[in-house]
Amino acid sequence: MTDLPDPWPAPRADHPVDAIVTLPGSKSLTNRALLLAAIADGPSVVRRALRSRDTSLMAAALTALGSPVDASGDDWTVTPGAFDRDAAVDCGLAGTVMRFVPPVAGLARGTVSFDGDPHMRKRPIGEILGALRSLGVDVPGDALPFTVRGTGSVRGGTVVVDASASSQFISALLLAGARYDEGVDVRHDGKPVPSLPHIDMTVAMLREHGVDVDDSEANRWSVAPGPIKPVDHLIEPDLSNAAPFLALAAVSGGTVTVRDWPRRTTQAGDALRDILTAMGCEVGFVDGPDGSGLRVTGSGTLLGIDADLHDVGELTPAVAALCALADGPSHLRGIGHIRGHETDRLAALATELGALGADVTEHEDGLSLVPAPLHGGVFRTYADHRMAHAGVIVGAAVDGVLVENVATTSKTFPDFAGFWSGLIE
Repeated sequence: MTDLPDPWPAPRADHPVDAIVTLPGSKSLTNRALLLAAIADGPSVVRRALRSRDTSLMAAALTALGSPVDASGDDWTVTPGAFDRDAAVDCGLAGTVMRFVPPVAGLARGTVSFDGDPHMRKRPIGEILGALRSLGVDVPGDALPFTVRGTGSVRGGTVVVDASASSQFISALLLAGARYDEGVDVRHDGKPVPSLPHIDMTVAMLREHGVDVDDSEANRWSVAPGPIKPVDHLIEPDLSNAAPFLALAAVSGGTVTVRDWPRRTTQAGDALRDILTAMGCEVGFVDGPDGSGLRVTGSGTLLGIDADLHDVGELTPAVAALCALADGPSHLRGIGHIRGHETDRLAALATELGALGADVTEHEDGLSLVPAPLHGGVFRTYADHRMAHAGVIVGAAVDGVLVENVATTSKTFPDFAGFWSGLIE
């Protein structure tokens, strides 16, 4: 990525934007595919893998454990190996690395240490580490940095967790469960699990690998012990990363088409279709000489919405930015769990949108916004790529918005700033 000024002047869209966008692959799908490939019975290829900081950290972690990931080409090859060494894992700011890799590290014959960026030490991980201890893994501590002392196998069995803070607590245990002696039977006890589409994604990918998963009972997921067959995955575009681009159509009154939008998917970002329709946009699938995809056309007027985003909390920053620009009041609810994401996203959004003039009220589990004139100023991102997305959306409609550390978008979209500018200027 080229050097960027900090804060970065977000370009204003002073005309309707008409663009066709090809997005990088899904981070969620890429990292799940890499991890399953690393513990499969033979080599696998991950095609159209997202090349970003989070996926590079996952590839490095699996390579360190003993399953080399060749990321030199567009398609990444993963060769399962013996986890018979000590290793150090850098989690960076990647929740999928911090949460998905420790259950696999328990299968290693060696000591695996985990650490990450300073802010990562504040993100919840204790529930997974406690669950691993109850399944027979030697892992002291309840936060980064921590160490997993593997013995080459994990007993597994039944475990009860409170996954109300993150669906990743469930996915992490399921992904490794087929390699445990007794498999794993995960039962949730607590407030509703957020982001259930991500668990559906995990279950679907496990089944693609031939793993026997029973999710027929609410708040219970059971993975039987057994083989994990190698599978070559073709990674879908990252639909959550589509949020700022589709929002650009909404705020500019233009048209943006995202290529290769799947007609059926487990990605949470697919909810953008209903959200943007409710906000007054024309949304539909298209086929044409430039390929198939999803097309969004802004009407020139943004309607306020009352939306429960519990299952799609990662979309909140982009949706909140749109709500701050809407002509009517909005209420976003069911999203208290996003306080534990890369930053406390509710507090951050209330603070940063409010600093630009938005009339926003922060609630325990959501945000309320009413129309108010916005103005320029610095929009801080808290090293959170989704916050940067919110900042550039507002900047597309308001003069003088300066986005602090826009480079944090490299977490899921390399050179986002250059790509974004090219669409508008």
